[in-house]
Amino acid sequence: MKRLPIVALIGQTNAGKSSILNRMAHKNIAIVAREEGTTRDNVVATIDDAFVLIDTAGLKDPTDDFEASIQDQITDAIESADAILVVLDSSKYFDQKDAKIAKDALRSKKPVFLVLNKCDLSESLPLAEFRALGIAPEKSFYVSATTGEGVKVLESAILGAASLAPVFTGLGRLSSVATSGIPQNGDSNTLKLALIGRPNVGKSSLFNTLGKKQQAIVSSRQGTTRDVNRVSVKYKGREIEILDTAGLRRPGKREVGIEKFSAIRTLAAIEEADICCLLIDSTEPHVKLDQSLAGQIIEAGKGIIMVVTKSDLLENAEPTNYFGEENIKNRTAADFLLDDLERDYDFLPYAPVILTSSESGKNVTQIFELALEVDAARHTEIPTSELNKILSEAVLEHLPAGLKNTHPKPKYLVQTDTCPPWFVLHGHDLGLLHWSWKRFLERKIREKYPLIGTPIMFSYRSDNSKRGQKGEK
Repeated sequence: MKRLPIVALIGQTNAGKSSILNRMAHKNIAIVAREEGTTRDNVVATIDDAFVLIDTAGLKDPTDDFEASIQDQITDAIESADAILVVLDSSKYFDQKDAKIAKDALRSKKPVFLVLNKCDLSESLPLAEFRALGIAPEKSFYVSATTGEGVKVLESAILGAASLAPVFTGLGRLSSVATSGIPQNGDSNTLKLALIGRPNVGKSSLFNTLGKKQQAIVSSRQGTTRDVNRVSVKYKGREIEILDTAGLRRPGKREVGIEKFSAIRTLAAIEEADICCLLIDSTEPHVKLDQSLAGQIIEAGKGIIMVVTKSDLLENAEPTNYFGEENIKNRTAADFLLDDLERDYDFLPYAPVILTSSESGKNVTQIFELALEVDAARHTEIPTSELNKILSEAVLEHLPAGLKNTHPKPKYLVQTDTCPPWFVLHGHDLGLLHWSWKRFLERKIREKYPLIGTPIMFSYRSDNSKRGQKGEK
């Protein structure tokens, strides 16, 4: 298997590692803020199809288990890298922590480059002040992530390193970070699966279980994940890229700054993904924000799978008769939960629901099965003859009503696109069609073609421009 060489950015907090990654990638992948410790998870970006850059959290002494898990990821990234970039703030004298970081990097016997960031500042120190770190002057570079100064020279030096030729390796050579989220050659048919949900609903735990590696930090603290983490796996010969996103809170509850940027990243991940897994906490199933997120996924035209997390907590739970049903004998808490979700999400009758547990691994692999089914549904192409047969049956069964003694007259229906399936209805006075008849037509299509987990879109073309909305979506 051929892969791109891996380069790790390491250094203390707020040295500008995330800014350098964004500058090299020519887009904002890692979140950047003045607050120290903004980066928590390893962020991966492919630079000009030449090498893979990993942005790590700032190195510091772990004060608790949570911080220790962050530092473990940094160590894993260093061990997996083919080259290491030690990033320092060029406007400050290095300290003992910087010296230890450089010493550990040199001890790895891998190519080590000293990157002196913020060289655009007038306080930038001369190179002689950093020679005691032990990194050769020819491997030391002044850069400015803000202006881009020196970045191209650094990239050329990285590519010029003899050991950074494309790496050919067996499966045993790659560690968890080396394969996580790093595109291999020929990934054009990759299925992108995004995990969407509120904070602390179990996205990172599910992400780690699906990827079978500790790529995302898991904690009981809300808002642990800030960047979009990625991992690629193969299932039944299909490459699936899983995106773990930051938890979304109600807009009024989001903090200004980093959390706001994380929310924007999550919405961008919805746009990037092919299918979104909406994670619903089994202990808090009736939340309006979950329904709002489902609406955003459908509005974006993405496939959807409703994943109920922490279902192991339902096994010994008392059945909760949320809607006041009378016949509750021989029914479990899970049965009532599924009924409740059917009512709460009555606008998504086509979305599959699966009960999972990251703790026990229950039904986790079934998510991949459902993802392939939903993807196949998104690519469904229905022959025009079949569509018009469905349309004729719909008109005969329920003639569309109109306004002011006018009646819409649907003539024929064609499919114009897939992912999601898109249909165009041609006819007369279609702008007068009632929303209930539009929903009725969708239901008739789904009776013959279930199109599991995928929304379907409609456009309406009236042959008379005076009445109706031509091209109404």
